[in-house]
Amino acid sequence: MKKITFDTKIDCIICLNGELNFEDLQNSIFSKLQNIPIFAADGAASKLFANNIKPNKIIGDLDSLDACNLDVEIVKNYDQNKYDFEKTLDYAKNNNFQNCLILGINGGEFEHTLNNWSILKKYSKTMNLCVYTEQRYGFFIDENILIELKKNEIISIIPSSKAVITSKNLNWELNKCNLEIGIFEGARNFAKEEMVKITLHEGNYFLFVNARIPFIANIK
Repeated sequence: MKKITFDTKIDCIICLNGELNFEDLQNSIFSKLQNIPIFAADGAASKLFANNIKPNKIIGDLDSLDACNLDVEIVKNYDQNKYDFEKTLDYAKNNNFQNCLILGINGGEFEHTLNNWSILKKYSKTMNLCVYTEQRYGFFIDENILIELKKNEIISIIPSSKAVITSKNLNWELNKCNLEIGIFEGARNFAKEEMVKITLHEGNYFLFVNARIPFIANIK
C-alpha cells in the first residue's frame, strides 16, 4: 500500500487550451511558482500572452497559434496521431520533467475534455501528473493508498470507468463498493480523520482533493 503525502516539488507547469481562470491562477499558481518552467500546448500560449504570462516553451503543430514574432522557444511536433497534450507530455518526459502540474484540462468541446482525461490516465502510468482547477487537485490512482488529508476535507472518487473500493475514515464508508460511470460514483465524500485508507480491489479511478500549492502528491 502506497502512502501519499503532499511534499513533492513541481518540475513544470503544463498549460492546455481549456478554461484558465487567470484571476485564480495569478494568485495561487504563477505567483507561488515563479521559477517553475511553463510549457504551453499550442493554443494555450495565446491565452498566457494575453494575460502577461510568458511560457518557456510552446509545443505542438501550431495550428491554433500565430507564432510570428514570439520571443519564446517553439517546439514543433507535427505528429497527427497525437494531440497537443500528448506532445507536451512527451516533451516533458523526454527532458526529465516527471512531476507536472496540469492547467486548463477542462473546457471547450465536451469530447476534448474527456479526451484530455483519457490522456492523463495513460501518461500517469509513467509520470507523476496532477491536475489543478479552482483550488482542487485531481490525479489518477490504480493501487491501494493511504493519503494524508485534513479532517472534513471533501474527497471525490470517480471511477475510470469501473472500480471496486473499500475505504476507511470517510464519512460515508465504501465496503467493496462497485463504482461505475453511469451507475454509481463516489463524489463529494468527507475525510473523518487525517489519514484515509482506500483499498482498490479492482479497476482504477480519479481522486479529487484540495490543492496544496506549491507541492503536489507523490503518486509514482
